[in-house]
Amino acid sequence: MELTLLGTGAPLGLPRPGCPCAVCALSRGERARAATSLLVDGALLLDLTPGAALAAARSGHSLVGVRQVLLTHPHDGPAVEVPAGLPAAGRVPDGRELTLISGHTVRAVPMDSPGTGYEVTSTDGERLLYLPPGGAPAGLEESDRPYDMVVADVTGRPDGLARLRAAGAVGASTDVVAVHLDHDAPAGAELDRRLAAAGARAVPDGTTVYVGEYHAVPDVPRRTLVTGGARSGKSVEAERRLETFPEVLYVATGGTREGDPEWAHRVGLHRERRPGSWRTAETCDLVPLLREEGCALLIDCLSLWLTDAMDRVGAWDDERWASGGREALAARVAELVAAVRETSRTVVTVTNEVGSGVVPSTAAGRRFRDELGRLNAAFGDECEQVVLVVAGQALVLRG
Repeated sequence: MELTLLGTGAPLGLPRPGCPCAVCALSRGERARAATSLLVDGALLLDLTPGAALAAARSGHSLVGVRQVLLTHPHDGPAVEVPAGLPAAGRVPDGRELTLISGHTVRAVPMDSPGTGYEVTSTDGERLLYLPPGGAPAGLEESDRPYDMVVADVTGRPDGLARLRAAGAVGASTDVVAVHLDHDAPAGAELDRRLAAAGARAVPDGTTVYVGEYHAVPDVPRRTLVTGGARSGKSVEAERRLETFPEVLYVATGGTREGDPEWAHRVGLHRERRPGSWRTAETCDLVPLLREEGCALLIDCLSLWLTDAMDRVGAWDDERWASGGREALAARVAELVAAVRETSRTVVTVTNEVGSGVVPSTAAGRRFRDELGRLNAAFGDECEQVVLVVAGQALVLRG
């Protein structure tokens, strides 16, 4: 099944008309994106957008052979001029199935927001799922086999991809193409990196892909260390890396602090940001979690784990540190690093970058700074990817 993406942007396109934001400023030339529209085997047009005929011609195709035009969502942009000879556009009621003259079968998939998704099956049995902007499937049942390709709003609705994975509709070989790209997603290489972390990719307008043809699915790093300064955006970056996973255990190493409303507020903000399907464990006992089989882990953060470990061995006291505390802490760190090396789980871990600021005025403070630096280095050595977050921007140091 041949699929040509005539456009890959949001309904208003990218850049948005008159928008002064940085992403829109960068989305020029080859990075510009028209509203998303798909041409399937030259016979089926999914979403009729302004300039569809011209976009088809630019990609070496024609709309002359189109026998069916289906819409996934109400059109809110500029008026659309219907090319001469093109059938009237319509929408299929949820759950209904349509068989085209070309032999394609189209089934309307219910969404959890206004709009309709379409499952398209070719005469050879290849299956494509196309979802509208801001939409995710509703009432998904367990799938007997994954789709060959999913074209969806990955950046706007990552939870939709997580649902599809949980139902078995997206598997390890499913080619996931991100569309409906808007200015709330980054541009250029940063977009590619973020999508790769979700096992997805973006393509330029006019690209032709083949459903069912082998395409290397982006590798999702199994172990990632995200480091950065205070309020740099490192926790948000870590959460983004797992937002398309069907199940995640969020491991909070900070625990609870009675009588500290500011800490409670911080914890509350973190919880509100996470998907509702994620579970939470408040513990510093990381080694057993890493050694057992299970879902993806998000550990936030190593700095608080180290604080707890130093508490347990009395490392803050100079005398205890000199009389066995150093060795006891080293043993705890070595055990954690070994568990990360041997784990079979997908793990994203947050830590704090140290050593760039004022030297602590106490021996205990300097000790913590030094030990966190050593822990970060040892932990990072066991991760396929290490990311430094600065001013909300993720810089890949490894991977």
